[in-house]
Amino acid sequence: MENVGVDSTKRILLPDDLIRSLAITLVIVLHVSNEALASNSIASPYWWTGAVYKTLSLPCVPLFVMLSGALLLQPSKLDEPIRVFLKKRLSRIGLAFAFWTAVYLAWSFFIRQIPVTPNNIAQGILKSLFGGAYYQFWFIYLIVGLYLITPILRVIIENDNTRIIRYLLVLWFAAVAVLPIVNLASGYVLDSGVFVIGGWVGYFVLGKYLQKIRARIVALYGLLAFTFAWTLLGIWLMSIPLTTLGQGYFFFDYLAANVVVGSAALFMLLLRVHPNWLSNKPTALKRFVQAISRNTLPIFLFHVIILECFFRGFFGFTLSSVTLNPIVEIPLTASLTLLLTLGLALLIRRVPVLKKLIG
Repeated sequence: MENVGVDSTKRILLPDDLIRSLAITLVIVLHVSNEALASNSIASPYWWTGAVYKTLSLPCVPLFVMLSGALLLQPSKLDEPIRVFLKKRLSRIGLAFAFWTAVYLAWSFFIRQIPVTPNNIAQGILKSLFGGAYYQFWFIYLIVGLYLITPILRVIIENDNTRIIRYLLVLWFAAVAVLPIVNLASGYVLDSGVFVIGGWVGYFVLGKYLQKIRARIVALYGLLAFTFAWTLLGIWLMSIPLTTLGQGYFFFDYLAANVVVGSAALFMLLLRVHPNWLSNKPTALKRFVQAISRNTLPIFLFHVIILECFFRGFFGFTLSSVTLNPIVEIPLTASLTLLLTLGLALLIRRVPVLKKLIG
């Protein structure tokens, strides 16, 4: 990419602060949008407002995964021993998982008013260990899975065989994006055993591969607009005129073809931003973006509690699509949640014992 430099150690420089900050902001917008979708009928304008915001925020997790792939599959990282790599990353994830699991177990007991007994605590710990303490914890399992497969992918990347990498990505896209559309349109389901490469591994490799791809900015913006319309049109077709298909969220899936294409286009646009883009920006903005970037994991895990406080009126007032038009409510709630969660994360980091536990 023309805006991505390479230093003497072959470490590719990326605008990672920008990508992380945007990704975590979109995560919060998506979760606020989900509340509007859950609280309103699909025939309601409020539901469709939530659908528009959710469509805009769908690249959130793909951006995180592609950035991780771009960073962890760099040439400078290929010689890192497997043991060193896994110990370094899994220790941080493990501590954060344990800490926030405890926080959300306590939160669950408080919200659901479950009696705090040894048996209930033991069951809560076991369920949290295997399935996550709250709905956003699925991302932790995803990251761990990607870490485990990274040493294998590094061997493939080390050969720098573009054709093999492209072949891997084609197989992945066919498995996760094309085949489900064929199944949906025809009603026939092909045995999934044909494609053994699936899940999020494609996004991970895509993050590294897209650094070599150059496309016109106009074309990338066109892809973003096209996939935005594709998503909303797909949801509309599946929910209202073609009632026999049911009210499914097929096109909201992170691995749907529309989301894959749109996320890749957005990632390529972000790669065009100079790695030192913050250097000539005001100090306050620079510190703000860097603070968000350095605290994406605690923000990701903590923000759901803040959202529920807004939705349930625990702050003395209620912010939800029921009390305020989601055109205003969604960006307002997302902004307040981001600021409040970031502020609390920075305060927690001042406590030495908790600094390493929050992620």
